Amino acid sequence: MAGNTFGTLFSLTTFGESHGKAIGGVIDGCPAGLELDLEAIQRELDRRRPGQSTLTTQRKESDTVEWLSGLFEGRTTGAPIGFTIPNADHRPQDYDHLSDAFRPSHADFTYTKKYGIRDHRGGGRSSARETACRVVGGAIARQLLQATGLECSAYVERVQDLVVPFEPAFFPPGEVDAHPTRCPHPSTAAAMEERIAMARQSGDTVGGSIVLVCQGMPQALGNPVFNKFQAALAQAMWSLPAVKSMEIGSGIAGTFMRGSAHNDPWMADEHGTPRTTSNHSGGIQGGITNGENLILRMGFKPVSTLIQPQHSINDKGEEVIIDGVGRHDPCVLPRAVPLVEAMALLVLADHWLINRTSQL
Repeated sequence: MAGNTFGTLFSLTTFGESHGKAIGGVIDGCPAGLELDLEAIQRELDRRRPGQSTLTTQRKESDTVEWLSGLFEGRTTGAPIGFTIPNADHRPQDYDHLSDAFRPSHADFTYTKKYGIRDHRGGGRSSARETACRVVGGAIARQLLQATGLECSAYVERVQDLVVPFEPAFFPPGEVDAHPTRCPHPSTAAAMEERIAMARQSGDTVGGSIVLVCQGMPQALGNPVFNKFQAALAQAMWSLPAVKSMEIGSGIAGTFMRGSAHNDPWMADEHGTPRTTSNHSGGIQGGITNGENLILRMGFKPVSTLIQPQHSINDKGEEVIIDGVGRHDPCVLPRAVPLVEAMALLVLADHWLINRTSQL
């Protein structure tokens, strides 16, 4: 199976399945001598872990990371950083009825066609359980970039038709995490919580969107042709489970504007630093970052697993009814916030290291 590694100079390889003994990863290319705050990395994992509120799956995992290599006395050695995260609360028996049946809108059918075999227990390698490893990689990338002044924070902007009443803005993670929906607008967050709870009660699910804003962005990351910065972001973000759309800056709304309104004029600020008076570009022009805030909007579909019967077929082509059982998120958005941050940070760390080799 190919495609388990992301990144060029700063890379992350992940391994493991949803109901195996553990998941884990190897981070390669992290410079030596970086003093890591391991508690901060664990806090990032705690933001993603299951069972943290009534709005998420009730699978109980501590997601405690165990470090295997690449660290000595709290500092990176330059060697590959190996780690594992145990699967403690797995219930493979919950998936016995899916051993020969294909769940609607899951990877069951396509995975079987691709490999001729699949681990049906929780989706195996296709499970979102794998994304905990990405959070570890993103947390290390965040600490690597900390000295640059870069800050990345995501939040839930919309659940179905419930949307915050403001344009994308930067919110410190503490404000985002103040509500279990991870929406920083209190009244909208309360309405979102009610909507997600109603979906859960009916055995259904809901989707929506997440906004990411990175401020203190380095300039000149990315390349002008195939390796545009937004292309790297697209590969990163579209690799996340349930993602259905990605917008940068003005996104789809910008396609309704005229160029005279959409262009971002240049100016010099009080320090003589080049800045733009608007940011419809979302911080990227010509495939290269310009130093303005990076602004992304990610659309996530409703979770495909429903706690209600669904029509499908089995591996013999026979029609079956799939029972709705198991522990699943009625809405992926609150737990996807740290995932969006992690993937952006992996891209930023990789391109920051690459950029150090671009000029003499």
